[in-house]
Amino acid sequence: MQQNKKDIRSLSKDDLRAFFVENNDKAFRGNQVYEWLWNKGAHHFEDMTNLSKETRQLLENNFVINHIKVDKMQHSNDGTIKNAVRLHDGLIVESVLIPTETRTTACVSSQVGCSLDCNFCATARLKRMRNLAPDEIFDQVVAIDQESRMYHNRPLSNIVFMGMGEPLMNYNNVMKAIDMITSDEGLGMSAKRITVSTSGVSKMIRKMADDGVKFKLAVSLHSAIEETRNKIMPFTKNFPLPELRDAIVYWYHKTKSKVTYEYVVWKGINDDEAAIKALVKFCKHVPCKVNIIEYNPIDDGEFQQADPKVIEQYIQELSKADIVAKVRHSRGKDIDAACGQLANKEGVA
Repeated sequence: MQQNKKDIRSLSKDDLRAFFVENNDKAFRGNQVYEWLWNKGAHHFEDMTNLSKETRQLLENNFVINHIKVDKMQHSNDGTIKNAVRLHDGLIVESVLIPTETRTTACVSSQVGCSLDCNFCATARLKRMRNLAPDEIFDQVVAIDQESRMYHNRPLSNIVFMGMGEPLMNYNNVMKAIDMITSDEGLGMSAKRITVSTSGVSKMIRKMADDGVKFKLAVSLHSAIEETRNKIMPFTKNFPLPELRDAIVYWYHKTKSKVTYEYVVWKGINDDEAAIKALVKFCKHVPCKVNIIEYNPIDDGEFQQADPKVIEQYIQELSKADIVAKVRHSRGKDIDAACGQLANKEGVA
């Protein structure tokens, strides 16, 4: 029976108001329910204590709240927390709380599995099973905010869409989730504290620019040489570098927002002079910064971390060209919570 009921959080506030009017009640009941769902995070209709028993029963008869459940929480030695998040249909995604001295960041997932095929990423080895709904994305953030308060004595400060999945392949749901996260009726977080990371879906970068989004953009680049990039990220044959470059230029002219390039250096793949020069040249098109990310192996040894001297060479050459660059050391490696390691080893019971 429950399967036939609609998830109430797929309704807008206007939809809820209309529902109550159709059921001979006052429209403002919709406002009350909306507040319970998004601002107060109610998991059950019976939690909505300012509604009558009859009203709660009416909701129970017509809707469900498909709330996520944190199935398993793992704590890293460095304070990182990884959540195995069970969805209403039994599928599982992972999200991560990343603490530093000054902030706590939520790394959230946007798909079960991933649409893309990056060879170095554990998540990409899982086929995409489905997109996450806006409320499932929102719930991950709420759960991590609660954990941040509980374990680090401060609210969540930042969000990155760098978990499982390609956010721009689930564009509408990701945008709806961000709208609710930033809304005063939701979590009221500043859009400037949110970063959406893409592997380079050019046409959707342009769409974001046209839609006037206020959050930050990160692009997983990993090579500014077409042949190398195609080898490590085969799907990029559909999004060649000149097209990606033009989309990023378009983004910057529309939003005036600096782009971050995420870049992993691997031994024998992009650890030579040509790779460094190509990256420096690519970075000159718009104001940007580069995060050189420490590589986290995913078992088979095909990809290996480059020599620290090469990393230093990258930083020096980028700095020489007045491009902000820093090495980002991964956190949560001991619980497989670092970049590229989210592979849902807990299974999908």
